[in-house]
Amino acid sequence: MPECRNCSSFVTERYVRVFSPPEVEGVRVCPECEDKVRDGAGVREARSKRV
Repeated sequence: MPECRNCSSFVTERYVRVFSPPEVEGVRVCPECEDKVRDGAGVREARSKRV
C-alpha cells in the first residue's frame, strides 16, 4: 500500500504514478501534508498552513 514518505498518509497508486519517479514506491509529499508542498520537481517548506 503506497504512502506519503513525509506524513505516512495513504495515497492511491494513481497519485504515485503521476507525482513520483518510477523507482520510488511512495511520494515525498501529498495533499495531506501541512508543512511541505511540491514545487516543480522538488519539495519545499510551506509558506503558510493549508486549510
